[in-house]
Parts: sequence; C-alpha cells; structure tokens
Amino acid sequence: MSTSQNEVTQLLVAWSNGDQVARDELMSVVYQELHRLAHKYMRRESPDHTLQTSALVNEAFLRLVDQRNVQWQNRSHFYAIAAQMMRRILVDYARNRRYAKRGGGLREISLDETMLSDDRNHEVVALDEALLELAKIDSRKSQIVELRFFAGLSIEETSDLLAVSAGTVMRDWTLAKAWLRREMSSNGAKCC
Repeated sequence: MSTSQNEVTQLLVAWSNGDQVARDELMSVVYQELHRLAHKYMRRESPDHTLQTSALVNEAFLRLVDQRNVQWQNRSHFYAIAAQMMRRILVDYARNRRYAKRGGGLREISLDETMLSDDRNHEVVALDEALLELAKIDSRKSQIVELRFFAGLSIEETSDLLAVSAGTVMRDWTLAKAWLRREMSSNGAKCC
C-alpha cells in the first residue's frame, strides 16, 4: 500500500474530530490507492459498463464523507470501508440493471476466475446476497472474500489490511469459498 499508515491514521482521527481540512488532505493522500482498488473492481465488470473507475472512486469517497458517527480507527479500517462502499455501489448498479431487464436466471461463477462471466449483473447480485449471509456468520471471512474477490487484493495485501497472518487469510479464503459454493447452490445458483 502506497501511503504511510501514520499519515492516513492521523488525518482520519483529525477528520473524525471535525477537521474538514484533514478530510480534504486525506482525499489527496488516499486517492491513488482508492483508484487502484476501484480499478481492480472495474476490471471484473463488463467492458460496456457505464460507470468509470474515477466515477467509482468519487462516488465511494462521497459516501465515505457522508458517513456520520464513524470513529475511524486507522488506515486499514478506512480502506476496508472504502472497498465495501465500492462493492455496494457496483451491486446497486447491477441490481438496477437487473431490474431494468426482462428475464433472469443465475449462471455459474468461479471465485478463482479473474473475470466474471458475461452475465455479470446477475452474478454480482447473487454473490452479494450470499456474502451478506456469510457476514452474519463470520464477518472476517466475508471481508476476506470482499477484499480478495471484489477488490482483487493479494493474500499479503489482505493480511496487512486486516492485521492477520497470511496463513489465516488463506485458510479463511478457502473456507469462505466452500461456504459460498454450498450456500449459492442451495439457493438455486451455481458457484465455483
């Protein structure tokens, strides 16, 4: 990750305490990293997707700025929330497109693939619904799927972000994929 943990954490604390200048400075410090995360999200989307990477970053940051009563803990907390915001934006977009079209049906997806199949909107929604269920059971496993699959982070990056060992991330990643396969197949969707 490209920005210093202390610098981002200090800006987050200042922002949490109402310092709007810190918020603006934070944006300039984290923009490149947010853009990198957004790019990883967008590369899994359809080539004709109308939402651009910069628009995803801007929308996510606007939602982050709009958060009330968040006591930012540190840089990792901020990036985890930012990644979740980006996922929510893309899922909302997919749901809107799904409802705008006739028909339906979910298709098989693989969490190990680098690209989603052609019917991305349906797959993103189905995976999101299963991921929300997983979060109720084990929030860390859900976060790992979100960061690995949606944000495209490596084992090491996910480990650093969540402050757990790489072994823990690999173990939770494997268990989460198995759980998602079972959950999605029991609901009529095929996965993995």
